[in-house]
Amino acid sequence: MRILFLGDIVGRSGREGVLRHLPALLKDLALDFVIANGENAAGGFGITEKIAAEFFAAGVDCITTGNHVWDQRELVGQIDRMPNLLRPINYPEGTPGRGFTVLPSKDRRRKVLVMNAMARVFMDPLDDPFAAVERVLRVHRMGPGGVDAAVLDFHGEATSEKMIMGHVLDGRVSLVVGTHSHVPTADLQILNGGTAYQTDAGMCGDYDSVIGMKKDAAIHKLVRRLPGERFTPAENDATVTVCGLFVETDDRTGLAVRVEPLRLGGRLKPAMPSAAA
Repeated sequence: MRILFLGDIVGRSGREGVLRHLPALLKDLALDFVIANGENAAGGFGITEKIAAEFFAAGVDCITTGNHVWDQRELVGQIDRMPNLLRPINYPEGTPGRGFTVLPSKDRRRKVLVMNAMARVFMDPLDDPFAAVERVLRVHRMGPGGVDAAVLDFHGEATSEKMIMGHVLDGRVSLVVGTHSHVPTADLQILNGGTAYQTDAGMCGDYDSVIGMKKDAAIHKLVRRLPGERFTPAENDATVTVCGLFVETDDRTGLAVRVEPLRLGGRLKPAMPSAAA
């Protein structure tokens, strides 16, 4: 199976970058499943039902989120009717929405488990993400009779916590990928047990910025230590880069056989996955 994961989509420019590139990616890479982190898609803070619908119509199969999931307050009353829009699984019991889902591949012949968890180090304190993921994997295993692939978006700040999750799940899921820091890391690899891993997928947004936000406001706040204007997404289309990763799995085991970076447009060094198997 061929899976594309797109990192945090930030603001209008990030949305438009994804919508512009995705049709060709679907065709050129013969994608079976597409996941995107959309928690910064609405003006840099949260996501709306309307924006989620645009991504689904364009070919995204599942949207993950993170600590900004509730920044657009109306989503609290909408998320339960969108089974392919996830919030972190380790929110307290009774929180609207769901932290994992099992969805069909584009050919409807295979099943993909997608999980979304939020780390705890330097983040808002939530329930144990490791225990939450283990509960799901006890029910939804990869392999004969189970799901054909399994992906975890682990949304967090500390690189060590993300790496630990990768090693804990090695051999039991297809991909563990980090989100939240908005900068693509260079440690893309297949771990010893066959799980693809990257500490952070990066963002889909304007890289002439401070993690997707306009530079001046961020510089003013940190350098001068004075309150300033509200952070807003940078929106120079010429410097927008779509970042993510491409994973190919073995249909017999669900484990990764190939993983490659994706960086399209903008000012980062381009990287396009090979279409050849």
